[in-house]
Amino acid sequence: MSGPLRERDGVRELLAAGTERARAGSGGAVLLQGATGTGRTSVLEDAVLDAAGRGLRVLRVRCSPEDTGVPFAAVLQLLGPVPDFTDLAPDPDDRGSAARLWRLLHAYAAQGPLLLAVDDVHLADAPSRRWLREAVRRIDRLPVLLVAGERNQYDIDPGRAGLAQSLPPSLVRTHTIAPLGDTAAAELVRAAYPAAGPDWTAECVRAGAGSPLLLHALLDDLGGTRTDGPAPDGPPPLPDTCAALYPGSYPAAVAWWLDCAGGATAEVARCLAALEEAWPQETPVPTQARGTRDTQETRHRRTGGDAADPVGPDVARALAEAAGADPARVAGWLTAMTRIGILRPDPAGRPRFAHRLLRDAVLTGWPTARREAAHRVAAEALLRRGERVEAVAAHLLRAPGVGLPWALRVLRDAATVAVHDARPGDAARYLRRALDEPLSDDRRQQLLTELGSLEYASADGAVAIARLAEAQHLRATPRDRVRAAVALGTALVGRGEVTTALEVLRRTEGSLDGHPGLTRTVQTATVLLSDADLATRQETYRRLSESGRHAPELVGTASRALLVRYEATAGLLSAGEAMTRVRALLAEPSDPLAEPFLLGTAAAVAEWADELDEAERLVDRGLAGQHPALLHPMEHALLNTRADIAAARGDVARLIAVRGDGAAIAARAHSGPSNRDAHVLMALVHTGRSEEAGRLAEAFDLSRAPESWELNRFLYARGVQRLAAGDPAGALHDFLECGRRQTAREVLSPVVTPWRSAVAQCRLALGGGQEALALATEELRLARVWNTPRTVGRALRVLGTATGGRRGLHLAEEAVDTLRDAPADAGMELVEALLAHGRQLLAAGERGRARERLREAADLAERKGGLRLLALAEKALREGGSRAPTTVRTGSGALTASERRIVELAAAGRTNTEIAGLLHLARRTVETHLTSAYRKLGIRGRAELPAALERPRSPAPT
Repeated sequence: MSGPLRERDGVRELLAAGTERARAGSGGAVLLQGATGTGRTSVLEDAVLDAAGRGLRVLRVRCSPEDTGVPFAAVLQLLGPVPDFTDLAPDPDDRGSAARLWRLLHAYAAQGPLLLAVDDVHLADAPSRRWLREAVRRIDRLPVLLVAGERNQYDIDPGRAGLAQSLPPSLVRTHTIAPLGDTAAAELVRAAYPAAGPDWTAECVRAGAGSPLLLHALLDDLGGTRTDGPAPDGPPPLPDTCAALYPGSYPAAVAWWLDCAGGATAEVARCLAALEEAWPQETPVPTQARGTRDTQETRHRRTGGDAADPVGPDVARALAEAAGADPARVAGWLTAMTRIGILRPDPAGRPRFAHRLLRDAVLTGWPTARREAAHRVAAEALLRRGERVEAVAAHLLRAPGVGLPWALRVLRDAATVAVHDARPGDAARYLRRALDEPLSDDRRQQLLTELGSLEYASADGAVAIARLAEAQHLRATPRDRVRAAVALGTALVGRGEVTTALEVLRRTEGSLDGHPGLTRTVQTATVLLSDADLATRQETYRRLSESGRHAPELVGTASRALLVRYEATAGLLSAGEAMTRVRALLAEPSDPLAEPFLLGTAAAVAEWADELDEAERLVDRGLAGQHPALLHPMEHALLNTRADIAAARGDVARLIAVRGDGAAIAARAHSGPSNRDAHVLMALVHTGRSEEAGRLAEAFDLSRAPESWELNRFLYARGVQRLAAGDPAGALHDFLECGRRQTAREVLSPVVTPWRSAVAQCRLALGGGQEALALATEELRLARVWNTPRTVGRALRVLGTATGGRRGLHLAEEAVDTLRDAPADAGMELVEALLAHGRQLLAAGERGRARERLREAADLAERKGGLRLLALAEKALREGGSRAPTTVRTGSGALTASERRIVELAAAGRTNTEIAGLLHLARRTVETHLTSAYRKLGIRGRAELPAALERPRSPAPT
């Protein structure tokens, strides 16, 4: 592919002027210099055509490295093919030959003006170069224009002196042919592909790197992929590798460029391309944000300073070591290549090849062994200079086993950094490479356990289980065997292979004679993982309960905590008793391997008991104690409890923030929903995002989901969604199925899934009052066993609605009082209780009290982001005859009754702790009400309260 010369008007004018002087009888010389591929030959060809058109006789030669050993080979080819001088031949006397050749040139000039065109003069033999140099000194009185093209590029091995180096500047006009600017290169691309978009065009420009040679070759390849027939409307996609280019003009052009640069430069270029593979990938820059490269000035700006400054000194040193080259020459080459556009600095200051195709072409054909050796040398160099471990490890990933301790240390440290940065996939890559180093059995066992854990976290379950199973069969310390068994058991349960997981743990338990603490840890893991299988769970807890009664010394603290959790969900003890037992267990010494089980279980019980601050501290302790690279069942449990705490506090924004995108949900849809999915679904319902809630509810095929308590939680959440969407029959199905499954698991307490209350609400909506009453009564009985305000208040609310009449009104009021006095923020439960009480007051004809309750419900729902409940409260208010806005948004009249009681005490000088004690509230509840009151009153703190309360109140809604 060829086309008109671009950005070459200046040199064409220079050559045209020289041609005219030759025609007038005054000779001269023009030296065209430039890097390989910048178009010296094209400019010279253009000069030949122009001179011939102006009547000059053209004598031309293209020098070749094959002729450098033949004296005067270049001049003989330039002057020799003329019939009058067929006897011309060199003789041993250079001076004599030079004189004969000069006389020959003089005879030619006597016949008319001449153009002597010498391409690639840097390849000419030494005698020819001396002759040409001398000719330049003497042709000023002859009608001869000498135009020579000379490669002028910074290489690792210094080149020979240039043709004009010993000549006075007045005798030769030197013109440097610069690389193409972006605008001219883009015009070439659009000439070949008029329909090309700006991003595709910019990619081609970068791959051309300012070289017409490379750009034309690339466009030839892209055009060569077309079949016979008209060109397509749009350009073909730009591939990632040169292997996809046909017929391969582009990589061939790059190979020729490397050959011209010499072996040392080619080695450095290839080493740079190899090292660049280990650097972080660059983020593509939008076309509109990219600068141009139209002038030397803009090229200077792109390098970030003076082009003479060294580019990437650290890279230069590592590159010099990898290639075995002079560091100073390497630094100079990097600077020169950056200046002409072959390289460009990335945001970190590292010089990179201008495009991935250019880098790939440079590497084409380079032996793998040489590439790996370059990476190893680079890793050693970076390590000596104290670079980041991941920078060193990135090169080790592309080198074979080093066999020295430092390599294993670097790879493990890099894996640790990646784990802490939540990049399990990267960490797994480092550990996979670490397995290539010489390892003892125990060290290999540790690596395999960590690697399998990380691969499982990267959603590669089958490979992870194979790694963990291999670790099981290697010699290791008892503690490492336990870690591997727990990790393997967790992975197997995650894949639905519960029986195999429990068998692994029992087999490990049998190999731990003489290690009672580790034995108890494995027993605890067995109990916890048995939750995934209904029949196994019942048998496991039965045996654990019997051991706890008959041989408590054989049951560890973590297992006893699991018994507390089991009894709590079975409705066998109160929250107070459960917390007393859990706190006693936390005070006992425990094995470090068992502590995560203890903390995770205690955190769950504390959350159920509404001890939310304590639960949060236990979650934080438990997560902090987790080995970051080991798979452990309690990590998932602790994260679930963290979500439970956020839900208990009504922190819907936090729950929705961690839901993940649609692709992430679809990727795990086959494994069934999680507890966090259930909380997100209910949060979407509470915030009125009905369409999003509907999509999430249908994202999982629950008929294929494996048995688990998390599935039951999601069934309950989907019932909430369906009920809110006006589908009480569908909701009833979900709640009943949740109840059936929970009962089969002996989870009877409403502390986890209050399905009886939910079924009662559905029955009421569908007209089944008596069944609703029975379920609500049973729910209240079980709630009073656990006896926390949240569970009791919720049960009272539903029972009050099911009961109706004065008795129902009394129960609804009791529900409000119970939830208002909760030690933890009752959140949405209090809103629902206020709403239910308000509705019953309306039904009883007590409209004034009803509106007060409903306004308080609306205000609290608004503060909590509960838009669905806010809408229901406003609807109830309208039904109760309220014509004004639901809430007065500002002023003292906007305060709810609870807020007014609290701010009046605060204005009187009471502290938050004192107010909480006087009103039997949690301190957090007091703080929440004060924050809301400050916003409504338009003040910033407690000191402004007295004046704000004295201002006239806004009119109350009617």
